[in-house]
Amino acid sequence: MRIFFLLLITVLFTGCAKRGFITGGMKDTIPPILKLSEPKNFSTNFKGNVIKLQFDEYVKLKDINKQLIISPPMKTQPLISPMVASKEITITIKDTLLENTTYSFNFGKSIQDNNEGNPYQQFKYIFSTGTYIDSLEINGTIKDAFDSKTDNFVSVMLYEKNEKFNDSVVYKEFPRYITNTLDSSKTFKLENLKEGNYLLVAMKDVSSNNKFDPKSDKIAFFSETITVPSESAYELELFKEVLPFKPMKPSQASGNRIIVGHEGKADNLKTELKNGNEIIPTIVTPFQGKDSVQIWFKPIKTDSLSLKINRNDFEKEFTVKMKNQKSDTLSIKPKQSGTLHFRENFTLGSSVPLTKIDDSKIKLINKDSVAVAFSTKYDELKQEVEIDFKKEPLEKYSFTLEKGAFTDFLERESDSTGYRVSTRDVSEYGNLRLRLEGIKSFPIIIELTNDKGVVQASAYSEGETVFDFNLIQPAMFTIRIIYDDNKNKVWDTGNYLEKRQSEEVRYFPTPVEVRANWDVDQTLKFSGG
Repeated sequence: MRIFFLLLITVLFTGCAKRGFITGGMKDTIPPILKLSEPKNFSTNFKGNVIKLQFDEYVKLKDINKQLIISPPMKTQPLISPMVASKEITITIKDTLLENTTYSFNFGKSIQDNNEGNPYQQFKYIFSTGTYIDSLEINGTIKDAFDSKTDNFVSVMLYEKNEKFNDSVVYKEFPRYITNTLDSSKTFKLENLKEGNYLLVAMKDVSSNNKFDPKSDKIAFFSETITVPSESAYELELFKEVLPFKPMKPSQASGNRIIVGHEGKADNLKTELKNGNEIIPTIVTPFQGKDSVQIWFKPIKTDSLSLKINRNDFEKEFTVKMKNQKSDTLSIKPKQSGTLHFRENFTLGSSVPLTKIDDSKIKLINKDSVAVAFSTKYDELKQEVEIDFKKEPLEKYSFTLEKGAFTDFLERESDSTGYRVSTRDVSEYGNLRLRLEGIKSFPIIIELTNDKGVVQASAYSEGETVFDFNLIQPAMFTIRIIYDDNKNKVWDTGNYLEKRQSEEVRYFPTPVEVRANWDVDQTLKFSGG
């Protein structure tokens, strides 16, 4: 008996010594379920202005202003309440509803259970103010006209082509129907549509006002009238329009420079700067990285200058108030430091436009102090001097600029200075040969971009389909081609009012890898359209 009690005590103490853990069971992954709606979902002859949705558990609303899509859009947004956890959501309609119209409230992912945040995916409440629910639909895809990545939260809209229709509706009126790709899908489906003829448009609507603002929004449009019902799948390509040229009020930046901000392109810009009746010579350059131009002039003592700006059919005159300010100093800075790659030219940037380059005052020698032949070229728009020469592998180069090698617009000479760069072994680079198939028209621009979309190499072709990119830095390249329809050697965006689509851009779907000391011969088959 004594042994039995000893064993019992031992078991009890052993059991007490074990550490236990409290578990919460399996994680809840089940979304809320709609139990009841008043009026019922898919009701007809809707007359009221209050809708109640009852769920089987407490729910919360998340990003309702971004996720909820109402089609047709309402001028006054309905009141959705409460914004705290509840088993019931109330929709109070503040707008006057259209007659004989089917309305759709797509909540996206905004209705979630209160505990785990499981969304009631793409829940729709639908009703009609008429005797039946419209049931027609169209679908399609969204892509960016230039970039490989497509924006999310893109609105897709239908405008009814009736007797009141004109192209300006996208700027002034709400669409007849609307949907949104929300935060994940690049496909769209417009549902509960009425039979008819429509304009199909997509927008990256930055201000979320269902109207096109060219200053901030991207737009896409289908060139032909959409007839519903339709069995076609539509592809829409978003582009950002180039705004019409419009200069801002000029401002003095220094004793010899005026800056003019602008909208649109500023190429082919002509300026006339005057002090009274005296015309002052100027040089106009872009302000790199900004939508502005710099107007350079020689310092003059005056209270104000008159500036006339011309571009194509645009002309405007400004008065620029002048203060006594210091002139810009002349400084020369190299674009490269340390390593000079084989596909580059040694480049020097100037803080002030240059008017003269004296090659006799520029010396270039290699590591054995042997002079190396070179040539110079000045890019006035970039304010850069390129020094081109034959580069040898594993070589060191020294540049010596004597005083007066460069003369700027203000007739000042550059100071003496020097720079050193070196080259690497060719085995540290790779060679890439691309053979293109499936090119439907010429000319084309072919570009190699890195993982950030920055162009690393490019070529232009009016018929060639084989391209050699030699001695390129090892990387994983994305390849794209641009169909240069107007032959101006740059990609051109579209314009809605002109009914002009962007120039077509095609991406090869698989990146091409180039490694050091590799020769890559790659055939790329591009599909059409």
